Amino acid sequence: MDNVTADWNYPTRILFGYGRLKDLPHCCHALGIKTPLLVTDPGLAALPLVAEAVQHCRDEGLKVAVFSDIKGNPTGSQIDTGAKAFRQGGHDGVIAFGGGSALDAGKAIGLIARQTVPLFELAEPDGRLDRVDENAIAPVVAVPTTAGTGSEVGRAAVITDELAGKKRVIFHPAIMPARVILDPRLCAALPAALTAATGMDALSHNLEALCAPGFHPLAEGIAQEGIRLAFTYLPRAYDDGSDIEARAQMLVASCMGATAFQRGLGAMHALAHVLGALYDSHHGLLNAILMPYVLQVNRSQICDVLERSCRYQGWANPGFDTFFEQVMKLRESVGIPHSLAGVIENDVRAIEIGALAAVDVAAAGNPLELTAAQYSELFCNAYAGNLTTRERHRQ
Repeated sequence: MDNVTADWNYPTRILFGYGRLKDLPHCCHALGIKTPLLVTDPGLAALPLVAEAVQHCRDEGLKVAVFSDIKGNPTGSQIDTGAKAFRQGGHDGVIAFGGGSALDAGKAIGLIARQTVPLFELAEPDGRLDRVDENAIAPVVAVPTTAGTGSEVGRAAVITDELAGKKRVIFHPAIMPARVILDPRLCAALPAALTAATGMDALSHNLEALCAPGFHPLAEGIAQEGIRLAFTYLPRAYDDGSDIEARAQMLVASCMGATAFQRGLGAMHALAHVLGALYDSHHGLLNAILMPYVLQVNRSQICDVLERSCRYQGWANPGFDTFFEQVMKLRESVGIPHSLAGVIENDVRAIEIGALAAVDVAAAGNPLELTAAQYSELFCNAYAGNLTTRERHRQ
């Protein structure tokens, strides 16, 4: 797909195609941005891609600066530092450049930099959106370099509250980036392990959106296609990072996942949010490991929708077992660990983890309402690698 170029306007203005990074300054000009703050992570900041983006902007007269003090799980203090850099530099917009962490950080900085309300007072489910001056929210151009979170089309940012020891979802409808550049060339150098973790994150968004209760046929249709793309193209992107078609289709799958999960997320994300905050672990990897354990817990409520998904993808013997087996095969093909052991330090905090997951904002979208004790048990099973067998399900 190195010769496919397309623009579309759902759920925001998206510029798709190989080499579209060159359009970055034009996106800024269209939004009235003259002095953008490019928000990225330290690893990317040292790479040629960021230098190229900065040079494109400067060639078109933009006074761009780079802020890269962002962790893999961005924190409130880092957002405050970024907001200070935004104000001191006289910036008027944000270029959020990188993976989900950089995109979330960029959106949060653009939201809070010119406000008087503290960041975490805007956290769901009780965010004080009435205190936000929408005219002061800085416009954002999003440039994802991984295919996973879909944060480029999201109206929220997930930020770690260090004092509370948990992740918080900062929501406002106006923080969705006004321009998005999906350039598969930017993902080509992503290591295989990160390709796997981020790609499984894209699948988890589509899958949890598909399984969430409630009537949202648009989200269900988008999620079904996003799932098909992830199963088809993630192994190719993992095996050959230079496969531009696979990279392009995974960017689309990622974008679709974050569009679809307006319907809801679920227990994968409820636990991943908690574990990411407590252990600073990679969000996509956590979702990838948790996926089959959560599917089994939700089995009684999701058999019909997973049967439809199997039929949509043309798999023989459509049903829960077939879908589950395909998930297990995909995880193995891209090197996802079977359990949380080795990723999480230990399981001694199981009770605390269960209590936090049960009240996480994502828990509301799970097909089954799980108690804190059930979340603790789910975590312990995922830590120990205890998957229920198919035979036990049939008893």
